[in-house]
Amino acid sequence: MIRTTPLVADSTPKSSLIERAAEVYDFALVARPPVVAAPFEQPVVPAIVQPRRGPNPIVPVDPDRLREAGFIIPDGPPGTLVEEFRLVKRQLILNANGGAKGQPIEHGRMILVCSAQPNEGKTFCAVNLALSLASERDTEVLLVDADVAKPEVLSTLGLEGDAGLMDALADPTIDVESLVIRTNIAKLSVLPAGKAAHDDNELLASARTKVVLESLATSNPNRIVIFDSAPALAASPASVLALHVGQVLMIVRADRTTEAELKDAIALVDGCENISLLLNAASFAGGTRSFGSYYGHDK
Repeated sequence: MIRTTPLVADSTPKSSLIERAAEVYDFALVARPPVVAAPFEQPVVPAIVQPRRGPNPIVPVDPDRLREAGFIIPDGPPGTLVEEFRLVKRQLILNANGGAKGQPIEHGRMILVCSAQPNEGKTFCAVNLALSLASERDTEVLLVDADVAKPEVLSTLGLEGDAGLMDALADPTIDVESLVIRTNIAKLSVLPAGKAAHDDNELLASARTKVVLESLATSNPNRIVIFDSAPALAASPASVLALHVGQVLMIVRADRTTEAELKDAIALVDGCENISLLLNAASFAGGTRSFGSYYGHDK
C-alpha cells in the first residue's frame, strides 16, 4: 500500500502540500502512368499512395498555469509536492520494471488512477504523477483522459483537443497514435478522451480496446501509460479498464471517502490484482514529517 502525506483535490489546490492534502505532412500523391493494355488484357489502374503522416506537432503547456493551480512544475526546484510524488511513483516504477529481486508485473506499465467518488483528487493526482514520471531519465509518459463523461485532463493542462481514445475505439481505421498530443514538457504526451457516446461502456468492453491499449503500451518500450478514469462508484469505465492495466492507484480522500465506499470501489476494480491506495487530504497534527523543507524551498 502506498501512503503519503496530504495532497490536494482537483477543485481546490492550495500552496502547501499539508494544506492541500495532496509536430508536417510529407504529402505524396504517387500514381503510375496508365499502361496500354495488350489485347485481351485488363488495363492497370493507377495506384494511389496515402499521405505519410509526420510526427504530431508539439503543443505548449504553460508552467505558470501549473504553478498557480498547485501542480508540480517541470524542472522546478524540489519541494514538498515533488518529494511526495517521488515516493508515490517509485513503487509503481518498481512494480512496472521489476526490482533487483522481483519480476515486472504483467501490464505494469499501464496504471489506472481512479477514486471511489467525484471530488476526491484523482485528476490532480493523475496529472502530478504523470509530471513526476516524465522527469525520469528512462521513462516517457502518456497521460490518457479516460474519464469520458467528464474529461478534465486537457483543461487542467490548458490544452485543446477533439478526437481521442473513444474515437479510436469506435473506428478501427484510426491510428490511435495519430491522436496523441505531444507537449513541450519533455517525455510527456496526452491522449484526449474523445467524443462521448451512449455506448461508451460497450466500446470499452469490446475486443478493440485490448488492441488499442496494448498498442499504446508497446509502441514505445520506455512508455508508461497513466489512465485518469471516472470514479469507480459514479461510472462504469474504471471497472472495465481495470481488466487491461497492471496497476490501480486508488485515491482515498481522508475527509470524505468512507470505508464502505472504499471497499465497494476496490471490489469494482479487482479485475486488476495490484491495487495501491493513495491517501489524500490527510492532516498530521503535531507531526515532524515535512518533505521538501530540507531543500529550503517550502515555506
